[in-house]
Amino acid sequence: MTDLSYSPRSPGRTAGRPPATAVRREPPVRPEYERAVAATGPIGDVARPLSLWERLGNVAALRRLVILAAIAALWQALAGWQNNPLMFPTFTATMAALWDGIRSDGLPAMAWTSLAVLLKGYAVAVAAAVLLTAVAVTTRVGNDLLSTLTSMFNPLPAIALLPIAMLWFGLGEVSLIFVLVHAVLWPLALNTHAGFTSVSETLRMAGRNYGLSGLRYVLTLLIPAAFPAILTGLKVGWAFAWRTLIAAELVFGVSSGKGGLGWFIFQNRNELYIDKVFAGLVTVILIGLLVENVVFRWIEVHTVRKWGMVR
Repeated sequence: MTDLSYSPRSPGRTAGRPPATAVRREPPVRPEYERAVAATGPIGDVARPLSLWERLGNVAALRRLVILAAIAALWQALAGWQNNPLMFPTFTATMAALWDGIRSDGLPAMAWTSLAVLLKGYAVAVAAAVLLTAVAVTTRVGNDLLSTLTSMFNPLPAIALLPIAMLWFGLGEVSLIFVLVHAVLWPLALNTHAGFTSVSETLRMAGRNYGLSGLRYVLTLLIPAAFPAILTGLKVGWAFAWRTLIAAELVFGVSSGKGGLGWFIFQNRNELYIDKVFAGLVTVILIGLLVENVVFRWIEVHTVRKWGMVR
């Protein structure tokens, strides 16, 4: 063992002061050894093949079909318990009325009439929302304009503008498109603007470093980065469009000499064919399910899920 103390006669020694230098000690060398692996015995298959029920449970379409079947069974049970077809027809009676409407009452043509008007109004609203939010994110005046307009018109129900639309554009398709644009434009613009403002500043600076500006900056950077919020706005706008269209058709029914789904519901309600009224409502629901689970699902899979923006 090395003695690190000072001698009393060492020059420059002061009582209580630690030594100026210390002998460096090397760390101990630990001996290397190799330990034998003990037998662990069988631990089973790490990747166990899934059972039939587990494989079926992983199919989203099948799970949703089971949910729909459960809703139909509950509907049938409640209607049978109430036993009042005039107020609440059974599921089987509604399906029979739906088939009868498809076969003899021209229900597909009415559904296409409503869908064609809805697509026109929806397309106009989407284009207007993209233009309005593009101006809002590139200029301060546009941002103030969007905030002011959404505060004014977003709380205003679209159906409240129906008398004005009938006065301005008459009893026809243009009036329906007008109220549809109002119903879709403001929620879609709000969602799109919220998505644009949530884009990180790092991405914005990267886009400016690449020389992006104006419409090119919006199309190539802001829209892809904010697409989850935009897609949500598109779904909300689609639902609002259906509500507004059916309500508008219930009010003035025939558009350009053709009746839509709202007119089908209104006419059968007047004649007390409640099963056909429910058949019209089911048609709206089926179209909504088809668009949600096919069109919007396809867009989501090929955009935000493919880009890793959502789980």
